[in-house]
Amino acid sequence: MVLSSSKSYSKNNPNVVKISSVNKLNSKRFNHNGQIQIYQSSYRGSYSSIIRDSLRNAALGRKVLLVQFMKGGVKQGISNPVKLCGNLTWVRSSNSFDQYHSEEIENNKDLKKSINESTYKLWDFCKKALLSGENDQIILDEIFLAIEKKIIEKDDLISTLENRFISGDVILTGTDIPKDLLLMANQITELRS
Repeated sequence: MVLSSSKSYSKNNPNVVKISSVNKLNSKRFNHNGQIQIYQSSYRGSYSSIIRDSLRNAALGRKVLLVQFMKGGVKQGISNPVKLCGNLTWVRSSNSFDQYHSEEIENNKDLKKSINESTYKLWDFCKKALLSGENDQIILDEIFLAIEKKIIEKDDLISTLENRFISGDVILTGTDIPKDLLLMANQITELRS
């Protein structure tokens, strides 16, 4: 039990911890991190339940960040996030792989570079969010595909997750999940068709 007032009560009770004003300021940031949850599936586009749950959490007052790395087509990017339920920020890449055929991307170096840069900017935005502690839940949709395409470094994701500051959960989705990330997870859910 923690009390910050009533000096006479705390003198006689060994179960009470006194908090000075210095400790009150430092107690704002605590080292409790939420869980890392991984949702894996053998096919893309199977995560509608996660998006539904993020909307519900936002409606219940939790601050949620939903980031879709490989979805696009709405020219959104980090400068034009969609706000839903007052607490959900939904961000997609401003230029993504889903907007083009894979052959078109491979044959056009400028297009591939633009997509990679846009996706990496989104990852940089996510890293700051994971380290800031401003969100109650962060969903990184299809981040493993961005790793597979060598846009995001696996070790960078692992390091960021190890150093994150978020009291809620971090949810990662995708196919072909690297083993070291599976070992970090508190919960792994396999979605089947």
